[in-house]
Formats: sequence, structure tokens, C-alpha cells
Amino acid sequence: MTLLIFSAGLALLIVGAEALVRGASRIALMLGVSPLIIGLTVVAFGTSAPELAVSVKAAMSQQSEIALGNVVGSNVFNVLFILGVSALVTPLVVSRQLVRLDVPVMIAVSVGLLIVSMDGELGRFDGLVLISGLGVYLWFLASQSRKERREQREESGETRTVDRTSGGWLIDSLLVVGGLAMLILGSRWLVDSAVSIAQALGVSELVIGLTVVAAGTSLPEVVTSVIASLRGERDIAVGNVVGSNIFNIMAVLGVSCIVAPEGLSVPSAVIGFDLPIMIVVAFACLPIFFTGGVISRWEGGLLLGYYVAYTTYLILAASHHDAQPEFTGFMLYFAIPLTLVTLIVIAALEVRKQRVIGRIDNR
Repeated sequence: MTLLIFSAGLALLIVGAEALVRGASRIALMLGVSPLIIGLTVVAFGTSAPELAVSVKAAMSQQSEIALGNVVGSNVFNVLFILGVSALVTPLVVSRQLVRLDVPVMIAVSVGLLIVSMDGELGRFDGLVLISGLGVYLWFLASQSRKERREQREESGETRTVDRTSGGWLIDSLLVVGGLAMLILGSRWLVDSAVSIAQALGVSELVIGLTVVAAGTSLPEVVTSVIASLRGERDIAVGNVVGSNIFNIMAVLGVSCIVAPEGLSVPSAVIGFDLPIMIVVAFACLPIFFTGGVISRWEGGLLLGYYVAYTTYLILAASHHDAQPEFTGFMLYFAIPLTLVTLIVIAALEVRKQRVIGRIDNR
């Protein structure tokens, strides 16, 4: 029965997120918002609604490890698994804005989260700071979007036309409301059943939050990014991941900190391992995104391989397997350094190539 409730919760999350994203995306498109901005905001925030619902429910129930593990695990999953799978489907072209603004913002908020977590607790003040930071980020994106629309209208000489038919607005609004309702109910079933499974298996709530719940609530991002890649909407595919990670930290954790009766306690394992891993994964985006402005298939395979390695480590650590020390040593002292050196060299060669091309063009 618990497994059935868990499956039903996941199903409601997926269907609810699909309805929410579809309705919100149509409304945004009616207003003439660019695909990248849609990916960073409407789609990203809509597909992150399951994380918001699950973490808030867990925080209110004083299950801090699930609330925190869900966010950290989802951010790792988004970059390593979703970008990996999407790039394997088709190489992803990366917008300059992502490299210059949004990825640095993702890195900054990831590092900031580690800093404010060092005292072992995230309180209401921390939550208010995170929410305020999100407000500033959204204000900047809105300004950017208005500027782009104005430039496009000036170049084309056209005036903005918006379909304001009552039927279209009504249907899209119902999709948004219905999607949110399904997300709330699905999140409740998912958290309750996940706790029961963790207790039955003797696995900590943190590990369940980092793996099962994180992957489950990130399924809308998986579907959205893969479909966007197949349809050639690559800005939405990549923007969805980066925007979701920013939203997870600043909104999901921010609201969770505020509604938690006694704040969120941060285990030492999260400070010493999981948060640093999330930061390393965020930093890994920069050299990958710099390599010609494209996430190639081999880079997608590399990201996917590291997610498998991360999950393997969590399973070995949870089961106290004898192979854990050897596996950890291999990843820390060989695989990760070799990958970082390779990506840095490739990025440096790409920068040098672009400089040579620029000099030739100037001549």
C-alpha cells in the first residue's frame, strides 16, 4: 500500500507539473516573452513546484533532512542527469546570457547556501534573505525581457499583439490552478510514503531525500528538457535546469525555512559532502558551457556518468559497504581531477580559438 501511495504521489506530481507548465507557458507566450526567459522562469519555476510542495510539507512536519536533501539532491540531479540525458538526445546550444549571468548566479547562491549553513541551521532570517534575492533576480530578468521585446519590435517595426480571448485565458488559468492542486496532494503522498519506506529499510531520511524524492520531484524537469531538446527548443531545455536550481535554493529553501516551526537543521554530512558536491557540479557547468557554446554528446555522457557515481556513493555510504573508501578515493583523487583538467584544457583551447578568429575578422 505504501508503494502504491508513493507511485500515485509521483504520478500526481508529474501530471500536475505538466498542467502547470503548459498553462503558464501559454500565458507567457501570449505576452511575447523570449524562450530563454520562459525557460529560466515560467518553465523552471513550474517544474520546480514539486520540490517546493514536497520541501514545504516536510519542513512543516519538522522533517528537515527530507526538505534539505530534496533541494540538494534535485540540483545535483538537474545538472548531471537532466543535462546529460538532454545532451545525449541532441547537442545543446548554450546562450551567452546563461554563461555570463545565470550560471554565475547559480554558483553564487550555491556557495552562499553553504556559507549560511555552516552554523548547522537555516532560520527564518536566512529564508527571508533567500526570498529577497530571488525577487531581485526576477526583477532583473523581467527588465531584460522588456528590453528584448522593445528591441525586437523596433527592428521589425511591428507592434505587440496579445491574444486576450477569454476562452484561452480561462483554460490556461484552470490548468495552472489544477496543476497546483495536484502538486500539493501528490507531494503529501510522496513525503509520507517516502518516510515510511525509509523507516522500513533502515535508511536515513537524508539519503531518501537526496535520491528517491529528489529524482521523483525532478521528473517534470526531465520530461520538459528532453521534449524541449527533441523539438529544438534548446534555450528552454538548458534554461529550465539552471532556472530550477536557482529557484530550488532561493524559493524552495527560502519558503521552507520560513514555515519550519524551528527552522531547518543542517546535518554535518550535508555541510561536509552534499553541499560541496552541489557547488562542484554548479562550477562544472562553466567549462562545459564554454566549450564552443555547445554541450556535446560526450559531455552529456560524462555528466550522466558522474550522476551514476554520485548515486553509487550514497548507496555504499548508506549500506556501510566495504568498498566505500576505495570508491571514494578513486573519485576524489583520480576521476574528478582528470575530468576537471580535461574540461579546463578544452575551455582554454576554445577561448584561444575564438581570439584567433576575432583577430582574423578584425583584419
